[in-house]
Amino acid sequence: MDALLILAGVLLMLAGLVWLVMLAFSTSLLWGWGSLVPPLTLIYVVKHWHTARKAVMVVALGCIPLVVGLTLLASKDAARVAAIFSLNWLKPIEQAPPELAIKLHGELNGQPFAPQQAELIDGVLSLREGQDFFARREVKIRLPHMPKGSVRVDVLPEDEGSLPEVEVTWLLPEQDLPEARRLNKGYTLHLDLQVVPPNKLGGEFHLVLPTQYRTTLSGRLELFTDRLRYRDGQLDASFDSQETLIHIVEDYLQRRFSTRLVQRVALPVVTFPSTRVAVDVEARINGKPQSLPLVLEKGDQGWRVEGDRFPVLPVGTSSTADATSPVALSERKASVDRRQRFTLLRLLSSPQQYQNLSMRVTKVSGGSAEGRFDGLASDGSIRLKQQRGGAGQASFSLHPDEISRVELLEP
Repeated sequence: MDALLILAGVLLMLAGLVWLVMLAFSTSLLWGWGSLVPPLTLIYVVKHWHTARKAVMVVALGCIPLVVGLTLLASKDAARVAAIFSLNWLKPIEQAPPELAIKLHGELNGQPFAPQQAELIDGVLSLREGQDFFARREVKIRLPHMPKGSVRVDVLPEDEGSLPEVEVTWLLPEQDLPEARRLNKGYTLHLDLQVVPPNKLGGEFHLVLPTQYRTTLSGRLELFTDRLRYRDGQLDASFDSQETLIHIVEDYLQRRFSTRLVQRVALPVVTFPSTRVAVDVEARINGKPQSLPLVLEKGDQGWRVEGDRFPVLPVGTSSTADATSPVALSERKASVDRRQRFTLLRLLSSPQQYQNLSMRVTKVSGGSAEGRFDGLASDGSIRLKQQRGGAGQASFSLHPDEISRVELLEP
């Protein structure tokens, strides 16, 4: 109601002012042009009050609903009224500096390619353009071995052997799923990335695919190595990601149980944006499995565990387990690679074994998509989720009849 009164008052006042200018032009051309200047408008009203009074009355009538509307708005939201009269909304919006210094030039499938997101996580280097669930254009490079620290890779078209897999995808307006092309050889790649603390890599990047792919990319690149964010050297607890919540929960468990021997912290996939979630946390604490129901909430300082009042751990608290203990030995046992003998039938029959693992799905009609497995829907459809950085998560479902192939991308 208050917004309608304000709008009605403004429109009525504008109508009165337009009428006043029209009356001034009807008096004389000189007074008409002069009435467009506010001081001369007042002079015209005084000298030709008999002619201008009707338009002035309309302006005065418009002030009534405007004042009433602002009064009602102030009674409900005084800060909003103060913001309106401060005129700060007239100032241009300051753009936040980009998180990553990406200075790449080139094209993908013959179209200009300017990625805004870049990361190297679990051995997959991803350059992505667009904020939607499916990227408008994207380059993924799957390294045969997960590097530790700096990354140096050089590939020439004639090289053979275990080479990185390069995948380029693009989404056309008329398509539901993006088109993808994958290469295991025949391309040129140069990576020289150095560690940029606390969780970035930065350096040179050059990629040239065969001519028919119309894809080249060159320049300097900066990327994230995990989905944590830092501010002034400290973890940014307000950033929405699964890794942020795991870090918050791990720190909470260490302080709650007065030990740094907290391992294998796992919690259900959280859909962002959100400000409060209840989760069942699985973890090994001092070598023993624990299951704890916790409530995570997001406030002005970021994410925290509800009811957390435990003090900081004292310096010198044990941080590593005995290397010869049964727990440490079991941690070093090689895990089973679930990619072996993985099929769509195995996924449908035992979905719990592949929960939250990264997969690539190819449709019968063409196109492919990647995401983390989020279980089966009630109709048997396969649900996948993608982490969208600061934007949260997105999900989609595909019925088995629509799928021609499904690949597991991690052990």
